[in-house]
Amino acid sequence: MDATSFCGALPQTKLSASNRNFSTSCPRARSVVSVARHLSEEFQQPDKLYYRESLVVSSSSSANKGMTASGRSYLSGPVMKRNPVGQAFCAASVVGVGAFCEGFVDSHLHVTEDKVGVLLLNLGGPETLNDVQPFLFNLFADPDIIRLPRLFQFLQKPLAKLISVLRAPKSKEGYASIGGGSPLRKITDEQADGIKIALKAKGLTANVYVGMRYWYPFTEEAIHQIKKDKITKLVVLPLYPQFSISTTGSSLRVLQNIFSEDAYLSRLPIAIIQSWYQREGYIKSMADLIGEELQKFAKPEEVMIFFSAHGVPLTYVEDAGDPYKDQMEECIYLIMQELKARGSYNDHTLAYQSRVGPVQWLKPYTDEVLVELGRKGVKSLLAVPVSFVSEHIETLEEIDMEYKELALESGIENWGRVPALGCTSSFITDLADAVIEALPSAKSISTTRSTSEESDRDFLSYAIKMIFGSVLAFVLLLSPKVITAFRNLLV
Repeated sequence: MDATSFCGALPQTKLSASNRNFSTSCPRARSVVSVARHLSEEFQQPDKLYYRESLVVSSSSSANKGMTASGRSYLSGPVMKRNPVGQAFCAASVVGVGAFCEGFVDSHLHVTEDKVGVLLLNLGGPETLNDVQPFLFNLFADPDIIRLPRLFQFLQKPLAKLISVLRAPKSKEGYASIGGGSPLRKITDEQADGIKIALKAKGLTANVYVGMRYWYPFTEEAIHQIKKDKITKLVVLPLYPQFSISTTGSSLRVLQNIFSEDAYLSRLPIAIIQSWYQREGYIKSMADLIGEELQKFAKPEEVMIFFSAHGVPLTYVEDAGDPYKDQMEECIYLIMQELKARGSYNDHTLAYQSRVGPVQWLKPYTDEVLVELGRKGVKSLLAVPVSFVSEHIETLEEIDMEYKELALESGIENWGRVPALGCTSSFITDLADAVIEALPSAKSISTTRSTSEESDRDFLSYAIKMIFGSVLAFVLLLSPKVITAFRNLLV
């Protein structure tokens, strides 16, 4: 299916120098920026993932009645640097809101007549130490996490089994150090409750669901409940501020598969908020937390603000066109602009954490930057987990323990860390605003499936692949040399 069959209404726009200048000079301008990220139908072929990007920019004052429902939309800077040709997965976008599509069916229902649902998407995490290994298996079995060539995709699960078994002991130590499990589910449930209350206060009654990618409650469970509750309009809100193939992209792929195979779901109007890092409510909430932590230092003006974001393999950005790096850099720019507007002119830097394996990830790496800052004489540092909106192992163990210890060993004397947004009221309120703004863009999808998709599900072919993969995995597990080699690469 050609992307132009449904993207013609959205002009393909390259950001010029004048766009960048306008964004820099007027970062607080009340403007509407709509970004439609068109994922290719190669989404299920991780070695051939591309993006087709459309940008619609219209400037308006805060008094303009054409503004979004809340008037909360920062003017996004020009972070879309790529425009390779690809086919589409999502087509419509309004203020960063996408809608599933293969064939659009307009929805004429009014919000007040609908039974509205909101689906929050998140990573998930093991709740007990016994959950760690199966959680890791689910993680590494995701083709958007370990991207194998199409010819070798039948090895995905055997390889995931091997890696999860090897990594589980070290991961269990990490989870044991933060209480024996991830708090992510509890926090996400609290965020869901907060959004439901905020929506109610704004006049919208909605059911809010939580769907995790790699642990309970799985996305499939949430969708089952959505069907059971007979929801008539759905807003999908990934709890990742910036879009990445490995986070939002992976969750959307699961949704696409579920919806395309179900007659009820294929007719359900759905809107997807693909990224929201540029929203004013999010930016101000981050600035609020940073400002509060800065004041805890004896000399706030001398503190280095250290943004630490979760990394992704470099190939995702350079080969697959993942916009994550560009969106992250713009997000930092907007936060720092907000801090400057409040009178804080601290130095800052951005680094990427949580890399795994021998491949190159986005640089600079958090651990290496901390050592370098210590060498340069930085004495006061405030760590900001910018890509995380909930506390979990990457913040509680990796930042609070590992990186703090490294920083102090490297010569940094005063350490601070900004908490994740969690259920901060301004943040939750802004997410509720984003849901309300997204509702008018909800569209239905068709259930058209290609013959190639059907052939991929051929039972005999699947069985042969699984048998061969299982034999290979068994051989690998019995080989001490292979186990040692993998352990050296993964640890």
